[in-house]
Amino acid sequence: MKQDLSAAHVEAFLEMMIAERGAANNTVESYTRDLDDARGFLQTKNIKLTEASSDHIRAYLSHMADQGFAATSQSRHLSSLKQFFRFLHDEGLRDNDPTGIIDAPKSQVTLPKTLSESDVDLLLKTADDKANAPEQSLSTKLQHVRFQALLELLYATGMRVSELVALPKNVLKRNEPFLLITGKGNKERLVPISGAARRALETYIDLHKKHHQATKKPDDSSFLFPASSKTGHLARQVFARQLKDTAQSAGLNIEKISPHVLRHAFASHLLANGADLRAVQELLGHSDISTTQIYTHVLDERLKKLVNEHHPLAKLDKKSD
Repeated sequence: MKQDLSAAHVEAFLEMMIAERGAANNTVESYTRDLDDARGFLQTKNIKLTEASSDHIRAYLSHMADQGFAATSQSRHLSSLKQFFRFLHDEGLRDNDPTGIIDAPKSQVTLPKTLSESDVDLLLKTADDKANAPEQSLSTKLQHVRFQALLELLYATGMRVSELVALPKNVLKRNEPFLLITGKGNKERLVPISGAARRALETYIDLHKKHHQATKKPDDSSFLFPASSKTGHLARQVFARQLKDTAQSAGLNIEKISPHVLRHAFASHLLANGADLRAVQELLGHSDISTTQIYTHVLDERLKKLVNEHHPLAKLDKKSD
């Protein structure tokens, strides 16, 4: 039987990577693990690594997928194999490269977690009940009213939570239906504010003033939601914690709730109710439409429903049923 020189060729490849390309220790260790893993799999099929065909490499990647490895891990292993077989070809040890016609596995697009409209309604109602509960101290009521304002604003505007907690005190202009938001890279954008969000915010501002008058503390912060923190405004973690507490009170799965999930709910619900993808891009503050395209599944469902309800042929199918 012809001797298997795969291990020796792998060692020669690694020596070349160190000597000629100055590969770091971590890189060499990564190549070693990847190639040893592929060699081990192929040995179970009685195939030498150095003699593997394109089909053998595909079978190895398929095996990785069956084992639960992500597309990114599969791609990294394929990259190691590509480098190795290129070395064998350059050294005249193979007359072809079996990885040359194999594309890297594509990562599946992970759809963002979101909430149904009824879930959000329940969350908003629970926040409202807490804000208007009887027999609360002024400081406790202020916390609940502040949270309600934050929640209404987040769902009404789709702001990033970092933008939300750092809003300036003068962000709300009288009789203007928009808020001016400063986002990533100090880029400004206008976002509409709903009547419910405006009322919740005005209630919070009034109560905040009363609290300062009662405690006789100066109200000299430039932030809408001030706090005794390094930044001078409410911490994102505080809002996220209050959000989970409210979700728990509402009977919702707290594992599915976060400020970012509410931002996704804002975008998904807008699109589901007829909004344009470009408009949602502007409202979210995405500089590239490709970032917003994670929501195209919502558009697909909307268009499917539109065709099924209004296309003449679809109507004929319903009549014939």
